[in-house]
Amino acid sequence: MNLFRVGEKVLSWEKLDREINKIIKLRINGLTQGEVARKLGIERTFVSRLESLGEIRKGKKIALVGFPIKNKHEILSLAKEMGIDFVLILNQKEQFRFIEDRNKTEIFNDVISIIAKLIDFDLIIFLGSDKRIDVVEKLFSIQVVGIEIGKSPIMEDKYVNPEMILEILREVKESS
Repeated sequence: MNLFRVGEKVLSWEKLDREINKIIKLRINGLTQGEVARKLGIERTFVSRLESLGEIRKGKKIALVGFPIKNKHEILSLAKEMGIDFVLILNQKEQFRFIEDRNKTEIFNDVISIIAKLIDFDLIIFLGSDKRIDVVEKLFSIQVVGIEIGKSPIMEDKYVNPEMILEILREVKESS
């Protein structure tokens, strides 16, 4: 057991971890801060402060979609770090594999499934060609921020500056 002293008290890291995990799991499962507080015999303000400590982003549900992306792993890492809710980033090879590995009906069903998921978001950051950005903006009635990575058709992976995505996220956070 990993014990440590704070003033007169001896505390356990494991117990703290268990209790914090319990609080977060209850919140993820839909309980309000007040319900969690009552259930666990703690103050609602503690639950609120705990969430504030771990907050990366607040407000809008954000999706990030883009292809063909050269620095895919860098963009995926950034998306994870920033708490982006849905991420679909493909490089050129994966984009072609998506089409080659499916028949027409499967492609249609998979694309419709992706579109259905994206409808639930408040913001879509879309990385793609000029023409694909136009289509995505017309397809969704929600806010779409298009980052053009080339003229259509794009025939090779394109580098995306992560700072552009961070700037969009900063602006979204400020407007929330």
